[in-house]
Amino acid sequence: MRTGWLDRNIKWAFTLPAVLFVLIMMAFPIAYTFRTSFYNWSMSAANPSTWVGLDNYRILLSEQRFWNAVGSTFYFTGLALALETVLGTAIALVLYRNFAGKNVAKTLFLLPMVATPVAMGLVWLLIYEPSIGGANAFLQLLGLKPVDWLGNPKNVIPSLAIVDIWQWTPMISLIVMAGLSTLPHEPYEAADVDGATGWQKLTQITLPLVRPTIMVAVMLRLIDVLKTFDIIYSTTQGGPGNASETLNIYSYVQGFQYFKLGMASSLLVMFFMLVMGLTLIFIWMRKRLGVQ
Repeated sequence: MRTGWLDRNIKWAFTLPAVLFVLIMMAFPIAYTFRTSFYNWSMSAANPSTWVGLDNYRILLSEQRFWNAVGSTFYFTGLALALETVLGTAIALVLYRNFAGKNVAKTLFLLPMVATPVAMGLVWLLIYEPSIGGANAFLQLLGLKPVDWLGNPKNVIPSLAIVDIWQWTPMISLIVMAGLSTLPHEPYEAADVDGATGWQKLTQITLPLVRPTIMVAVMLRLIDVLKTFDIIYSTTQGGPGNASETLNIYSYVQGFQYFKLGMASSLLVMFFMLVMGLTLIFIWMRKRLGVQ
């Protein structure tokens, strides 16, 4: 029986649209940004782009502002990710239990995750307002002194991390709850027969079994937290001074405030390599720990 060309190449016909999408939407922008990073370009027709080789990278690596942005990126990411993981896992364990109003509690808890980050940034800007904001009003109710949440360089990164934690902890909880729902019942039945306590079942059965799911949730949030832009830009725009200027904010400033597109592209290339490197290290650590 004769078969047509389409029948003989059906596997390529189905995969070709996905390959074209990746090439057009992902590979081309990365390649174009990489090429631009070797040029001095101000988006002006009067000043055409000029080849500068590795000068953009050399200048960035010699700037203190660049290393401050690296430090702010790691500080914000580490603080937000650690607290989101601990709180998200704890809340998932609570919400997984049966209690009255469980579905209502789960729905309310997930609401921050569906809100627009820029809108939430503006809401938190009002909450953190020193004189009329709700955050300082709450502190005064407790008899504590008001805090300059976003105006003090020492407070600004923890304050921004609180916003990120408030909005994205539900994502960790959602993923961990999905993992909890797949756990087998047999280990718990055996533990009941042996007279194990609730704490022993949590630490010896639940957490080890759900650890692969937690690791996946942490990896997804790691990539996302590193790239946080909207919450920071809508509240502080990298200030006060450059205290909350992460690599993402700094690349935006270079590109669309200073119009140094070559410098901004160099920053983005290094930022891309940083995110990729940390992700690969995290995957390697998962394998070393025996987490599948």
